[in-house]
Amino acid sequence: MSGDLVLITGGTGLIGIKTIHLALEAGYSVRAAVRSQAKAEAILATPTVKAINPGSRLTFVIVPDMLADGAYDKAAQGVKYIMHIASGTIHGTGPKEEEYEALLIQPALKGTISILDAAYKTTTVRRIIITSSEAAIIPWEEFIAKEVDTVFDDTYQTPYPAGPYHHAFEAYAAGKVRALVATKEFVKEKKPLFDIIHIMPGFTIGENELVTDPKLIADATVRAAFAQVLGEDSGWGAIPSTSVHVWDVANLHVKALDPKIEGGQSFLAVSEGVKGTVWSDAIDIVNRNFPEAVKKGILPNNGSTPTKRTKIDSSRTEKVFGIKLLSYEEQVKSVVKQYLTLLGEPLM
Repeated sequence: MSGDLVLITGGTGLIGIKTIHLALEAGYSVRAAVRSQAKAEAILATPTVKAINPGSRLTFVIVPDMLADGAYDKAAQGVKYIMHIASGTIHGTGPKEEEYEALLIQPALKGTISILDAAYKTTTVRRIIITSSEAAIIPWEEFIAKEVDTVFDDTYQTPYPAGPYHHAFEAYAAGKVRALVATKEFVKEKKPLFDIIHIMPGFTIGENELVTDPKLIADATVRAAFAQVLGEDSGWGAIPSTSVHVWDVANLHVKALDPKIEGGQSFLAVSEGVKGTVWSDAIDIVNRNFPEAVKKGILPNNGSTPTKRTKIDSSRTEKVFGIKLLSYEEQVKSVVKQYLTLLGEPLM
């Protein structure tokens, strides 16, 4: 219900900041959990937040370490809903193998458990939306390496990934699988008053108002689409053909607060249907929509990103939420427009 208080973690990430924007626009009050006051100031400085002018509807709680015991206990007090978006993120080509556990797995696993425990200690929380991943339900090999004809949907389950892990995305996926399993075990054992919905996006692409330096535009999952536009190699090898606009991911989080949508469900968020995204199509998209920027060399647009075919069916998500996920073209255009704006270049 509009006006209800929502705790949002991970608000300074790509998905988090967009979710804060859309939750405020929908009329909710937001309590954002951030690591520092500087992060809070960065959120307040975004053009969208300034335009909304939320006043007391946007507040902050400092959580310096989400892996600490009871990290979210104070943050969860008095809220009706929680959107748990915070997790480990792959920057650049990812952390070193010896860092996987600390930077990718534990943030997903322990951060989720901490949120569940904090909510359980309250009497007010009615629903938690957890940002999971498509990689939480697709076996690692089929996701990243082996091309199969299987069409993965939100009923699919993957075996528990024991490790060791030899790729950053494998460790990231393992963290999401372990968090999903831990959540199911928590519900079975504790039988909480609240219900839980998982949103499972693919590679999330789109503008991020917290990025104010154009040199940082191709960070995290945006790198999959945009490194090639900058004439670079993502460094990730062949990337699964699964993308989604950040606006859609944030919108699904906000819409999932509606009690008409039954809890206890998982929803995939991958655009372009089963045929999927062809990452190299970004080159043609940019040539067609921003020819002058290409001609002037502002967008080199001569990199290469190979595609690994992975079939995902998100049609149930579109049907339940009554939406059509935005195309890969809209995803790419969103990032290019932000990049050109940061450079002070015309959008043409």
